[in-house]
Amino acid sequence: MVPPATAGQTSPTHARHGTYPEVVNASASTALLTDRYELTMLQATLRDGTAQRRSVFEMFARRLSAGRRYGVVAGIGRILDALQDFHFGEDELQWLREAEVVDEATLSWLADYRFGGSVWGYPDGGLYFPQSPVLIVEGTFAECVILETLFLSILNHDSAIASAATRMISAAGGRPCIEMGSRRTHEISAVAAARSAYIAGFAATSNLEAGRTYGIPTTGTSAHSYTLLHDTEREAFAAQIRALGPGTTLLVDTYDIPAAIRTAVDLAGPELGGVRLDSGDLVSLARTVRSQLDELGATSTRITVTSDLDEFAIAGLAAAPVDGYGVGTALVTGSGVPTSGFVYKLVARVGDDGEMMPVAKKSKDKVSMGGRKHPTRRLGSSGRAQAEVIGIGEPPAHDGNDRPLLVELVRDGQRAHHETLDDARARLRAALGELPPSAMQLSRGEPILDTVYEGAFS
Repeated sequence: MVPPATAGQTSPTHARHGTYPEVVNASASTALLTDRYELTMLQATLRDGTAQRRSVFEMFARRLSAGRRYGVVAGIGRILDALQDFHFGEDELQWLREAEVVDEATLSWLADYRFGGSVWGYPDGGLYFPQSPVLIVEGTFAECVILETLFLSILNHDSAIASAATRMISAAGGRPCIEMGSRRTHEISAVAAARSAYIAGFAATSNLEAGRTYGIPTTGTSAHSYTLLHDTEREAFAAQIRALGPGTTLLVDTYDIPAAIRTAVDLAGPELGGVRLDSGDLVSLARTVRSQLDELGATSTRITVTSDLDEFAIAGLAAAPVDGYGVGTALVTGSGVPTSGFVYKLVARVGDDGEMMPVAKKSKDKVSMGGRKHPTRRLGSSGRAQAEVIGIGEPPAHDGNDRPLLVELVRDGQRAHHETLDDARARLRAALGELPPSAMQLSRGEPILDTVYEGAFS
């Protein structure tokens, strides 16, 4: 639910209705957004002849963090944008040469690099569970391995934000949430966080670059510094109303809240768009402010609350007469879970006989399952999700009611997946609707769906 457009709020632009735009990045190339050992492994395999072995890499999380019951995939569109820009130009090659990162033979290989393999994955807005292969990258070892860090950095961040944001949307119970966390994270991460929050169901963002890049609605009016600049609160409110119209939202807790409410309604009339509360006991304040607004005839004036909200604070405000929430720090830090814990592992490679063979590490506490995976969401006759069934080597058998979870993202190096953020939002709503109601509980618990393996190597 997007709040009505008011002064100080923009409408979505073309980007929300088209394909994903280019990733926001300071450089035209994403090739050096990686770890050194990706390239040293490349050099070693080029020397011993194993670089061209056909390989399958998979990205998955061994567990869900903080006792959460499900995870939300976000960042797939950004990965596809970043892959398009993953090339080694003269600037990148010259720096690698001067820093003596790799030898000349490797630099020559990198100069011609373009990913020519295939990528499958859960699309943005999909739900994942432990061991879910959210991304499968197929090609030669060399062309796949050097994408590891870039892909992990995007999906680990964006999915953590989306997973936290979805819990906040659930706790809000239909009231709109606004993303306001730009000042609490890296400037580029802030744009990515706004995108993830929008996929999760947030109505708008305060970040203008996110509005320009992804077409997300933007909103915002004033801070305490604006009120403090003026000689009186009345002067500040009057100037804001003249500039933005009576439908604006006024920040009313700089001094005395009841006095500010009287002044706001006196100046804007019953058409006052909204008031914002940013401190104090928000539950009791919201009730007092709602009563005062109604007594003054401003029955349609909305109350927005901010002040370090997370999903638990939002749930605690469920009974308060609040119309919307502004969420910052907790959102852009994943509400205590800033990463999704995804890993990127080689699970299959061609053997000496020319056939693909499963491979997996067996180190303690970090065991992986070898073989190319085919995940399916097992659904009951009522459409309710029952399990995450992963076929190894081949798709699992199903009764026609189950749903394959992977979509083709890249085919022979060419992007094959294009969709809008609205598509991702709709997918997430549908996927959440398939889960048992207990999935929406905020308390710690086990994943709401079990992961089951089927296939020759299970």
